[in-house]
Amino acid sequence: MQSSTQPSASYQNRTKRERSPSVKFVLLIWILLIAAGITAAYLYSNHVKHEMLQQLQADSHKQMNELKMSYEAKFEALSGEVKELESKVQSFNELLTFTKDNATSKTDNSNKLYTQLNEVKKQLNTLQQKMDLLK
Repeated sequence: MQSSTQPSASYQNRTKRERSPSVKFVLLIWILLIAAGITAAYLYSNHVKHEMLQQLQADSHKQMNELKMSYEAKFEALSGEVKELESKVQSFNELLTFTKDNATSKTDNSNKLYTQLNEVKKQLNTLQQKMDLLK
């Protein structure tokens, strides 16, 4: 009876040995697949991050250029207004000088000119302050 149990024991040992390499092989494949998945996810996330940074950088450069052009346009407009006001102030000064020279005790036009001149000077000062803020 022992002889009949021995072949079955050797058969069981042989089948265990045959199954063991296949289990190890499957575990090794699973480990490799998991490692490959983790590596692929890491590389893909770095790729997406790199693309996103490039897009943000391009957008920020575009916005900075638009802001610069807007700033330059406002600065040019304010410079034009300041030059216009300076010419008005100069003409008012000339008119005021002429009026003072020709004024008599009967006319009081010089007070009106002084008032207008003061208003123009105030406008000129506010424009100058705006230009200083833009600088």
